[in-house]
Amino acid sequence: MLFNVYPLYDIEPVRAQGSYLWDTRGDRYLDLYGGHAVISVGHTHPKYVRALTEQLNRISFYSNSVRIPQQEELSEKLGALSGYPDYALFLCNSGAEANENALKLASFHTGRKKVVAFKKAFHGRTAGAVAATDNPAIVAPVNYNEHVSFLPFNDTEAAQTGITDETCAVIIEGIQGVGGIQVATDEFLRALRKKCDETGAVLILDGVQCGYGRSGKFFSHQFSGITPDLISMAKGMGNGFPIGGVLISPKFKASYGLLGTTFGGNHLACTAGIAVLDIMKEENLIENAAQIGAYVMDGIRQIGGYKELRGRGLMIGIEYDFPVESLRNTLLFEHHIFTGVAGKHTIRLLPSLALGRQEVDVFLEALSKEVRVIS
Repeated sequence: MLFNVYPLYDIEPVRAQGSYLWDTRGDRYLDLYGGHAVISVGHTHPKYVRALTEQLNRISFYSNSVRIPQQEELSEKLGALSGYPDYALFLCNSGAEANENALKLASFHTGRKKVVAFKKAFHGRTAGAVAATDNPAIVAPVNYNEHVSFLPFNDTEAAQTGITDETCAVIIEGIQGVGGIQVATDEFLRALRKKCDETGAVLILDGVQCGYGRSGKFFSHQFSGITPDLISMAKGMGNGFPIGGVLISPKFKASYGLLGTTFGGNHLACTAGIAVLDIMKEENLIENAAQIGAYVMDGIRQIGGYKELRGRGLMIGIEYDFPVESLRNTLLFEHHIFTGVAGKHTIRLLPSLALGRQEVDVFLEALSKEVRVIS
């Protein structure tokens, strides 16, 4: 018997291709959620499937006590495509692990323990990551979090006073996902970078959901021109295969035993990661995310009826002045379109970066119809 963790829709996907899913009844669904921003290059991309199949037929796993050339290839390709060729890569299995290890590195580096995070932040469910998550409902008594302070998002004045010489790390999502697609302003990120430089605090950019090309740049913070000390990532990194990582500034020095992982950087995970980067580069998916994202947002503006439209690229939040559960369910069960939500009032779109205009038009037509009905 499974532990009852999630409320489940009575839909069982059994096949997927590109931006579509098919269930056991043969019904087709347009996927504009990508399983929480995970599907970055499209479902069952032939190059991705071929690479994993060939690797599985050779070797799928061995520990990090031996040479795994795929790790070096992934690191080099990630550095080149992301614009961080001089940063080192630590590989793990999830976004929570990535943030956990980023916070640990920051504490080793500074010798401090105080962390600054932000209102509505979500960084994961493991001990250090959940302590920096602004949701008391998922912070258990065993999760020590007295060292974390939560400042208002995009409030430069609060950051000036809240980040001090005692601060170990400042951790922030370039675009908050669970928090409702709240975009960190370029000015705010520049102010954080400056304040961290002044105090010696480590600046951690959580790119788990907003990274990997989703915003129209490889990492959303790159719109601001800043350079973080540590960048966490996961979700779109493996297109469904569990993989996470931390890009680490040259200012951090490695030593044996400082970090470690059993499954992180295994043959299959790295193969998935390499395939994703190759496809992103060959098919210009970062540029596509920017262009199609603009097309989506323009279409939503023309429909109107919303309270606020937020996002960058293919990370979009549509906030309404009414609860959106019914709208989401109607889109899913009547129009066969998967979307997400953030809170009670915001529809969240996190589709594949390979999404096309034809798929967008299907969504816009359905949204227009349902918003007219509601209004």
